[in-house]
Amino acid sequence: MNKIAYVTTHDVLNKATWSKDLQGLCAASYYLAKHLIDENTEINYIGPLDKKFAALTRAKWSFYRHVFHKDYYRWTEPLIIKNYARQIEKKLKNGNSNVVLCPENVVPIAYLECKQPLVLWTDATLSSLINFYRHLSNLCEENIQNIYQIEAAALNRCQLIIYTSNWAAQTAIQTYGISPSKVKVVPWGANFECQRTYEDIQEIVKSKVSNPCKLLFIGVDWVRKGGNTAFQVAKELNNMGLETELIVVGCQPKINDPLPKFVKIIDFIDKSQPEGLAKINKLFTETHFLILPTLADCSPHVLAEANSFGVPSLATNVGGIPTLIQNHINGKTFSPEAHPSEYCNYIASLMTNYSEYKQLALSSFHQYQSRLNWKVAAREGKKLIQQLIG
Repeated sequence: MNKIAYVTTHDVLNKATWSKDLQGLCAASYYLAKHLIDENTEINYIGPLDKKFAALTRAKWSFYRHVFHKDYYRWTEPLIIKNYARQIEKKLKNGNSNVVLCPENVVPIAYLECKQPLVLWTDATLSSLINFYRHLSNLCEENIQNIYQIEAAALNRCQLIIYTSNWAAQTAIQTYGISPSKVKVVPWGANFECQRTYEDIQEIVKSKVSNPCKLLFIGVDWVRKGGNTAFQVAKELNNMGLETELIVVGCQPKINDPLPKFVKIIDFIDKSQPEGLAKINKLFTETHFLILPTLADCSPHVLAEANSFGVPSLATNVGGIPTLIQNHINGKTFSPEAHPSEYCNYIASLMTNYSEYKQLALSSFHQYQSRLNWKVAAREGKKLIQQLIG
């Protein structure tokens, strides 16, 4: 039996401590651990880790903000990262794990010294997020240099690196010269439990009415997630004569005009709570498409979540999304510069040929079942780790 030292900066098992911003990452580490256990793997949780040197990092944040008008993030600070390594090393001595797995990012393990093989499983290189995500577009030079330094250190230390997309894997190989032989691609799953069967999905699809067409938009960042495009798509579909609703979950639309009746707003839904899970389940059961015209993303779990209900996903071909969404099989990807009419034509074609929509819905669920779920991910990950440790 494998015994994995499972390294995270947060508390995997205490959902009450998961921040809203990091809920997706925290939920992913929880479900991965759970399904590794289901695969006969013993987990030794190494986390949460203490964040020290607060006085220093507060002073640096203030300095860069007020003097240079730049952003500074404490998670790039070498003193903190080296302290994380010392905390992990101390905890490793108290267990008998035969491999160390970090399902978070390179930060906790960049300077880790351990006798066990080291495995990273993540959705992107940190360096690829610089100027990709808006909150990382005004970094101070010290942060940028530290990111490249710690990432190179971590990736060279790892014997196995698993990314959730081809985009992330190729970025690591090209940026850091990492040997392709130790880089693998295994997508993650949906961040909730799914016991639905093919027959269940057939019933869900059959029970949906084709009018109005319901588009579901989920995200806390209206701008980055492409809310304006989603809104224009819904507006244009209505103008074309296809009655359409846009259900927005987790944020307020930023539009100049008064909110039209076809837009429905729902506050942020916490899927870790039973009532939140019931609410999101109902939304996915009733909707026709998930629409995510995101400007920047790595491997959004919501795409797999939609597919788990037989809901096709319409998204942009940025980041790792093309690994998750295969055109006309479980949705379609569009260029970030695509005009809303491209989405409209695709949606209208399917809604007016509803038998084709039903087929796409069923093949979307098949993609979830065959490759976009945690059971498959854990099994593939375990196989790779077993090959590593012999």
